[in-house]
Amino acid sequence: MKLSSRSRYGFRAILELAAEYGNGPLQIRTIAEREDISNKYLEQLISLLKSSGLVRSVRGPRGGYELTRPPADVRLDEVFMTLEGPPVGVECLEHPQHCARCMDCVTRQVWMRMQSAMMGVLESMTLQDLVDKARQADSADHYQI
Repeated sequence: MKLSSRSRYGFRAILELAAEYGNGPLQIRTIAEREDISNKYLEQLISLLKSSGLVRSVRGPRGGYELTRPPADVRLDEVFMTLEGPPVGVECLEHPQHCARCMDCVTRQVWMRMQSAMMGVLESMTLQDLVDKARQADSADHYQI
């Protein structure tokens, strides 16, 4: 499975917001510069995160974007589902009625286990976990979010 640029860049953007949580909003251009993402594409990603309720905009001269909840309260599965949707894109997992073989399909069981494993990893981690890992790596060696 290959993750889209939407997920890769979206996670980097929301991690910037998580790392700055409590320090005020970040502007699009700041995130774009730090993460080497085009402003236009970042605006689209932030819009998705905003519409899901993970991010809010703050108006004014020092405005920008910030998380709506503390990073410790935002699980990675929420971010992933907002940016990417279900982790294993097999139609029969979401809509069993689309396949007559669905109930006795051995491969469907594999796809179900894969999706369950991926969601388990994403559900077990928060944005704060990633921020902490980045900070630990940064103190030992230079690591970017």
